[in-house]
Parts: sequence; structure tokens; C-alpha cells
Amino acid sequence: TLTPQQYKVLTMLTEGLLNKQIAYDLNVSEATIKAHLTAIFRKLDVKNRTQAVILLQQLELHSLAQ
Repeated sequence: TLTPQQYKVLTMLTEGLLNKQIAYDLNVSEATIKAHLTAIFRKLDVKNRTQAVILLQQLELHSLAQ
């Protein structure tokens, strides 16, 4: 399970935001965002931001279908 902050970062990824933009919006450092992304990728068992976004979209579609 993702923390609320990690979920927020992942959601912002789906909007196409860069690490720097996410960091600015959340008022944290870019290094913090990179740490969140590393944890997100590990928890979701994906290798990059594209795979993470696709997985989130698939999960959202699956939950809508139920």
C-alpha cells in the first residue's frame, strides 16, 4: 500500500508533471520526490514512471468496473 503522500505523487505523475513541478506543488525538495518515486516503483513492482501511471490507470478502471 502507498502512503497518502506517495499516492498524491503518483496521481501527479498521471497529470504529466515533472519531478520539479511536483516538488514545487507539494512544497518539498526534488530529492524527496525522487525518494517517493523509488518507493512507489518498488511497491508497485514497476521500473519507471510510465509503467506506474499505466498500472494506476488499470487499477482505477478495474475498480470502476466493479
